[in-house]
Amino acid sequence: MGDATSHSGVCGSGPRALIGPSILNADLADLAAESNRMLAAGADYLHLDVMDGHFVPNLTIGHPVIKCLRRKVPKAFFDMHMMVANPGQWVESMADAGADQYTFHYEATSDVLGLIRKVHEAGMKCGIGLKPNTSVDVVVEYADKVDMILIMTVEPGFGGQKFMTDMMSKVQLLRERFKDLDIEVDGGVGLANIDACAEAGANMIVSGTALVTSDNPAQTMSIMKNKVHAALNRAQLER
Repeated sequence: MGDATSHSGVCGSGPRALIGPSILNADLADLAAESNRMLAAGADYLHLDVMDGHFVPNLTIGHPVIKCLRRKVPKAFFDMHMMVANPGQWVESMADAGADQYTFHYEATSDVLGLIRKVHEAGMKCGIGLKPNTSVDVVVEYADKVDMILIMTVEPGFGGQKFMTDMMSKVQLLRERFKDLDIEVDGGVGLANIDACAEAGANMIVSGTALVTSDNPAQTMSIMKNKVHAALNRAQLER
């Protein structure tokens, strides 16, 4: 399995710029080929959206599909975005399917610490996601216990929504307090707003439509990654 996010905090080097295509926006009838196409274009990891029709009003893929995809895409880092009402139910199944990182939503559990522990015990990295209407303050106490925090820049559930610029204040707060934390943004991210994401301090960039429909996804990824890398370097020099 992949190790895309094993970089953070190594020798004080800080977080790395990483681009993760959202495969929800690709041709789901040819998921393996689309995944490999994105990886060949320079993707650092794959962002895989799991929706159960309860936490969000949409239904996508589950662990049987992930298990099949792992056989066809053996080395990629699978970042699972679990938009599900009972995230604790699927931890072992996703670990068995080959998931590398399990990101659950803060809003979906009453036992955040217990779920973090369960994910880590299953051998996966753990992330916490926040919906736009949830205050970033609620995850501050867990920042040193998880591997990543995801700030949603659209309402979770559907692709193709407009990027919410005001969510960048959440990213800024987290980056100011946690210099080496992996901070991911997801929702409507593309060339038009990558500067805002980079300057705020996000280092893991999820992009769907802007990448999978691009005539030149390699070039698009390269531009986005270079902008994030430059912003991270500036921040490092200011520390």
